[in-house]
Amino acid sequence: MARGELRIYLGAAPGVGKTYAMLEEAGRRAERGTDVVVAVVETHGRKDTSAMLGDLEVVPRAAIEYRGTELTEMDLDSVLARRPQVAVVDELAHTNAPGSRNTKRWQDVAELLDAGISVLTTVNIQHLESLNDVVAQITGVEQRETVPDAVVRAAGQVELVDMTPETLRRRMAHGNIYAAEKIDAALGNYFRAGNLTALRELALLWLADKVDEQLDQYRTDHHINATWETRERIVVALTGGPEGDTLIRRAARIAARTRGADLLAVHVSRNDGLAGADPAALAHQQVLVESLGGSYHQVIGSDIPRALLDFARAVNATQIVLGVSSRGKLAQLFSAGVGVTTTALSGSIDVHLVTHERAAQGRRGRREPTALSRRRRIAGFAAVAAGLPALTAVLKSIPALSLTNDILLFLAAVIGVSLIGGLWPALLAAITGSLLLNWFFTPPFGRFTIAEGGHLLALAIFVVIAIAVSWVVDTAARTTRQAAQASADAQTLATVAGSVLRGQRPLTALLERLRETFTLASVTLLDQGVAVAHVGQAQPAARDADVEVKVDDTVTMLLHGHRLEASDRRIVEAFAAQATLALRQERLAAEAAAAKPLAEADRMRTALLAAVSHDLRTPLASAKAAVAGLRSEEVVFDDDDRAELLATADESLDRLTALVTNLLDMSRLQAGALGVNAVDVGAEDVVPRALDDIGPQARSVAVHIPDDLPLVHADPGLLERILVNLITNALRYSPAGKAPVVTASVLGASIELRIIDHGPGIAEDRWNDVFLPFQRLGDRDNHTGVGLGLALARGLTEAMGGTLVPDHTPGGGLTMILTLPTGSST
Repeated sequence: MARGELRIYLGAAPGVGKTYAMLEEAGRRAERGTDVVVAVVETHGRKDTSAMLGDLEVVPRAAIEYRGTELTEMDLDSVLARRPQVAVVDELAHTNAPGSRNTKRWQDVAELLDAGISVLTTVNIQHLESLNDVVAQITGVEQRETVPDAVVRAAGQVELVDMTPETLRRRMAHGNIYAAEKIDAALGNYFRAGNLTALRELALLWLADKVDEQLDQYRTDHHINATWETRERIVVALTGGPEGDTLIRRAARIAARTRGADLLAVHVSRNDGLAGADPAALAHQQVLVESLGGSYHQVIGSDIPRALLDFARAVNATQIVLGVSSRGKLAQLFSAGVGVTTTALSGSIDVHLVTHERAAQGRRGRREPTALSRRRRIAGFAAVAAGLPALTAVLKSIPALSLTNDILLFLAAVIGVSLIGGLWPALLAAITGSLLLNWFFTPPFGRFTIAEGGHLLALAIFVVIAIAVSWVVDTAARTTRQAAQASADAQTLATVAGSVLRGQRPLTALLERLRETFTLASVTLLDQGVAVAHVGQAQPAARDADVEVKVDDTVTMLLHGHRLEASDRRIVEAFAAQATLALRQERLAAEAAAAKPLAEADRMRTALLAAVSHDLRTPLASAKAAVAGLRSEEVVFDDDDRAELLATADESLDRLTALVTNLLDMSRLQAGALGVNAVDVGAEDVVPRALDDIGPQARSVAVHIPDDLPLVHADPGLLERILVNLITNALRYSPAGKAPVVTASVLGASIELRIIDHGPGIAEDRWNDVFLPFQRLGDRDNHTGVGLGLALARGLTEAMGGTLVPDHTPGGGLTMILTLPTGSST
């Protein structure tokens, strides 16, 4: 069965017309004969949207009982049984009511698609998981309903329903989006022009990335290698040389001239892994390009121009920035160089050759180390001085050998010298051997002349072969040494990187591993002359450091213990660059940690104002209305009316008192200023007082407390408050005929009080949410309380050394388990 197609209408904010556009498309498809049904559409009372339903078939919603309230959701089973060609499913990020088969509506949509049913749906940019925190930072409102980006990216079509902020605010002001009483608050908060502009940009950029993915897939499927200039992408090629900073900044300025341009830095490594660039310089340049908003990449290739162009074409680059060759003029006569070759092969990609201080000055890099040690080279020269005369004497004592044999034996001697001492001793051996062969073994003997042309050719071939073999042997030795050094460097880098990744503090782990690797006494990182990290022995003065590595204008690393070899210093420079990056990350993490409490406090303050603004006004308004009625001289009330008004005022003031008390207790808990006076008290004494505080509605609560239950060690007043909140909550969600139950039992050295209800219960993955302040899960139709009851109950319980956890009630419902220590006298 073919999977259905998903089409998503993406909007920057509510009210831009996503549902309207979706229903327009559904109507067009129905007119063309497509079997279309409306599985669920949220019109939010908008007349124009409701009118778009027209003659479309609407599948009735399923009713779900939740906490005494009937909620409606999409009837997934009915839609699957109906099997239309297209189903209209509004609000993809919607969270289904508890008791539904799937938690999220996008999971319902996945089932429809798997059944071969195409789906038209809608989603706002703020509901995408990856942008949730960004939207919260912009708008100050955290979106709890999210949908994974992968679900939206997998859609066959994503259509942006766009509207300017001014037009959207005008629609809002005309009452086309929200009810009249919500307009002013919406325009002054979420629907501010700046918020809408930022959300619109997020939607456009996200959709642009989606379009880029589709374009890349199309180019791959159709084997298109030519550059399509849909967006400026600037690739800057880095060699690891000091000119890299200049090239990166020049490329960043080019990218900045075009809004939305991408900056990519790439370094092409030789595939032999030997002639690599300076890792410290590359690490520094990676930090620089990322700080300018770009990305760093590394590719491997033997032909650098072609590897660079392959990368540029793969990312659909439009421009390449290269440095002018730093090779000397003589070297450029023999090879065109990377810049010229890349320009010749670039095709439609523009190439910028940027001049710099080292242009055409020749390479002044590090001098390559000799292949063999000094001792080996001395031994090679000694072999020439002693070995060739000895070989000559031996051959002179064997007159039966031909010149060919003599030449082969001298060639073997040259090879032996090259293996011992390398290139220069071998060259000396080749020249010396040719002279000895000429003087002693080529007629006329005793003279540096050759009578026969064949002998001259043989000696010439000997010299050429000897030099060539010497060169090959020396090159092999040099390559072996470089490979060993590269392997050691790679192993060291991998070890250090692994220790950093496993550590809790990357900077300290990096410095400690560096100290251990090179057996240093101490390592210190300075920022603007001040030590920000130190490992090892007591910190020495800067002037006493054995090695000083300057990372940038402000950061320096000091190493104390011994001097390092040049090859080791390269690795240390790379680590110093990574240490600087780790330092910046730690500082950013510290700033984020410092800002988190402020953000949390701001969130709490916003939630408090949102909740209290309604819940304080409601009892105040009721009490004021009752008192005002009693004081009115225009209306004469009988005794029953006066009693009812007084009861209303009394009830409202009780609610207000409870609200203020909860708020004060919560503030004391968060400030750590709540006093706890724990004593040994009987549960059979506290539970009845809690039921009396609740009032007549608590008469139906069943209480089962054993007569031999030990005393509980708790603050009687706080325990009573906890029980009032828990029992009130159980009463609120208990269905008629199934009253809550309070039980008590002994569990080791603790007393467990269970408050059991048989209501709709709460999904296990939401258990922790019920204890968050100002949360009322599922209470969309409930307008009482600010959601502090359970949060306060847990806080008071923990203040007394106990725990409060939820559990499932057998047969359905929620059980709150309150655990407190037993009394000391029991």
